[in-house]
Amino acid sequence: MDRTSLSAAPPESPARLCPEAGSLRELTGAQWKSGLAAWLGWLFDGLDMHLYTLVAAPFVAQLIGAAATSDAGVKRYSSWIQASFLVGWALGGGLFGRIGDRLGRSRALCLTILTYATFTGLQSCAQTWWHLLIFRFLSALGIGGEWAVGSSLLAETWPSRWRPWIAAVLQTGVNLGILGASLAVYLLPDSPRLVFLVGVLPAFLVLWIRRAVPEPEEWRSAKEKNTRGPGISDLFRGEVRRTTLLTIAVCGLSLTGWWAFMFWNPQHILNLPEVAGRSMPERVRIANTSFFLIISASIAGNFFAGLLARFIGYRRAIAWMFLGMVAAFIGTYCVPRNYLSLLWWSPWIGFFSGVFGLFTMYLPPLFPTLLRTTGAGFSYNIGRIVAAVGTVFFGLFANVGDFRLALLYDGCLFIPAILVALFMPEPEGSAEP
Repeated sequence: MDRTSLSAAPPESPARLCPEAGSLRELTGAQWKSGLAAWLGWLFDGLDMHLYTLVAAPFVAQLIGAAATSDAGVKRYSSWIQASFLVGWALGGGLFGRIGDRLGRSRALCLTILTYATFTGLQSCAQTWWHLLIFRFLSALGIGGEWAVGSSLLAETWPSRWRPWIAAVLQTGVNLGILGASLAVYLLPDSPRLVFLVGVLPAFLVLWIRRAVPEPEEWRSAKEKNTRGPGISDLFRGEVRRTTLLTIAVCGLSLTGWWAFMFWNPQHILNLPEVAGRSMPERVRIANTSFFLIISASIAGNFFAGLLARFIGYRRAIAWMFLGMVAAFIGTYCVPRNYLSLLWWSPWIGFFSGVFGLFTMYLPPLFPTLLRTTGAGFSYNIGRIVAAVGTVFFGLFANVGDFRLALLYDGCLFIPAILVALFMPEPEGSAEP
């Protein structure tokens, strides 16, 4: 089989090699192990990716010697650091996606976790803002890679008809990891540097994964038939090209909207008039409370999105969730709101962010087996480069300390994302007719 025919081939259905268990008791030991490994990887993913988001302003202020978090230098440098993280995330998805397709899902999963655990821990040693930028970039390589590898591992080992619920459970792992980061910051409000040491914990997971989690049979079978395997260029050939371009577009638009919100909303809260005059630990706890409510709401949103996908198909469910996101952004930022009002409105944005859980099980099956982690990782994570530019843009666009209008306009990115989603393909086994 040459590369051109492989790139144009429809994705091999996981159902052919993956037992279609009717209940939890019918799942094999290998399925349980792969599911637990992916879920724990997702949990620690969420932990490590959001430690910086929660302490960005005070930590960067400390590194550059700024007197206040509202300093223009804090806004500038913290946004560049976050942008480097998103770029690293995108590159990591492509890099470890290739490793996962060539060496196997289990091996690649171990490498991604070691990468983000090591460099998240090293962030506690940063002495200048550019040290932090480098460590964030390197940790992001592993985080971006873990998404691509873990999602393919699950798509190839668990029953296809369970995918919407698997996606919800996996995204809940991310949410719980984010809440773990929130708890770490809450317990250490005076020590933004020390919270990064919590990010070393995932490294211990690697020992178990390498010993207990086998490679999926679907990957082994495909590898035996094509030892050379396709390359990234095959993503832009034949029938796969349309899927790749649409996926990049929908991910670029939606991830920019989400990550600009996740990064700038805490800083917006820190600089509200009724919050700005309080002590820094108290301000951090206030922003952290808002963050906690947003992520808690997103857990419910994961299962709501899964329910939608189960009955109307993935692409329609994604479009409806994007529409809800637009409405939530408008409701939250259309007028100036105090802290208490934001506590009620902003969790709705978190609720509709459950849409991103669907991407976990939706994207990998759209690509041929030996392009699966490469395709899902590259297409999904390349959107983070766009998100990196968007995060910086919306921060520079805003007045110092006031991000309300920038966040309102940021939410409008989900409007074109709705249109793109409706043109996306539907994977085999979807509920959509």
